[in-house]
Amino acid sequence: DRHHLGPLYRFVHTHRVTDEGGKVIGYRNLESVRNSLKGVMIRRKKKEVLAQLPERIDKNFFVSMTPEQWDIHEENREIVAKLVAKWRRYRFLCEADQRRMQIALAVMRMASDNTYLVDRKTNFGPKLEELEILLKEWIVEGDEKVVIFSQWLRMNELVEGVLTRNGIGFVHLNGSVPSKERKMLMTRFREDPVCKVFLSTDAGGVGLNLQSGSVVVNMDIPWNPAVLEQRIARVHRMGQKKSVRVVNFISKSSIEERILDLLRFKKSLFAGALDEDGADTVMVGESQMDSFMRSVEEATDTPARPDADAVREERQEEEKEATLSDDAASGDEVPENYGIPPVGEAVDLSDLFAKGAEFLASLSKAVSGAGEKSVEKTLGPMIGKDESTGTSYLKIPLPEPEVITQIVSGLGQLFKGFMQSKR
Repeated sequence: DRHHLGPLYRFVHTHRVTDEGGKVIGYRNLESVRNSLKGVMIRRKKKEVLAQLPERIDKNFFVSMTPEQWDIHEENREIVAKLVAKWRRYRFLCEADQRRMQIALAVMRMASDNTYLVDRKTNFGPKLEELEILLKEWIVEGDEKVVIFSQWLRMNELVEGVLTRNGIGFVHLNGSVPSKERKMLMTRFREDPVCKVFLSTDAGGVGLNLQSGSVVVNMDIPWNPAVLEQRIARVHRMGQKKSVRVVNFISKSSIEERILDLLRFKKSLFAGALDEDGADTVMVGESQMDSFMRSVEEATDTPARPDADAVREERQEEEKEATLSDDAASGDEVPENYGIPPVGEAVDLSDLFAKGAEFLASLSKAVSGAGEKSVEKTLGPMIGKDESTGTSYLKIPLPEPEVITQIVSGLGQLFKGFMQSKR
């Protein structure tokens, strides 16, 4: 409302938090939004009006996807990644690209449920197996009535197979059921002791009174948190006598888990703008909005060019391992600490370089303060000559082998630290 909240550009500047690249990472000054709405909005919460409602327990049930599900999920994620990269470059997607993205995201969500939703041939997805175990616990052993929701009609078809296989009575409501017959389905679920499950799509998310049930199962998570609450409110409403358990099936590390994080953020933002006890600043954070598209961003980012020194060091390690393998294959005894610096023999680099600098300073002083003959006399034992080329060179006596090992180890540590700081 531009008259009440001011023009959009000013509202965005006041309340939106962005990073250096202009990406929205949170919202601030939400208290001012709450105060501005007090005079024009009356809000009542269910927990305030219906204080007699029984307890509600929510649980997220994470399951792992099968390789067949992952193949479909990742194939469509790549499509989304390319379209996201295109949008970042041009800040525009044509209608066809928008349609492709919607379809790819929908297929990712369907694959998170079961491969049957995508191809109507295969049946890969552990959600059904986990549901069957829980239904036996709730219905066969506990004599509860269960309401099951899924956005996809094909998923409900698979659930029907589970119920039929276990001899569990049910009714099924979807968009093809005429409105006149809905009341009959609710009556049967409420009064028929054999009917233990009310199976529904989101077409039944509004206008149903299912207080005879005490368990709500969401086979998948909708984008909109209000839709999720509408599902649960069919059971957790006035007239409910039992505690209500809500179970959300979520495929681990899939788009469903990203949606769950997105819902948490939306609820926090909603509370911050409307509730007296809501936070004044709500940040997206790595675990929420960023994690929703983190996998997509990783797929679209250009890989960093490998560092030449790192590649060289890796090759040296591979050659060392190959040598070690050859020694082992030939039967030669290989020391246990092969390639590993001795533990507890730390090198004091400052002392090492101080002694080296002292030696070079003394050498320089001796050379600069003496004539040519004097230098030859002083450094004679240390001067050698290459017989083939006749070139003179300086011979420096080396210390004990243990000291050399420490020097090499110390220089290696110094070089490694330098490269890390450079990166």
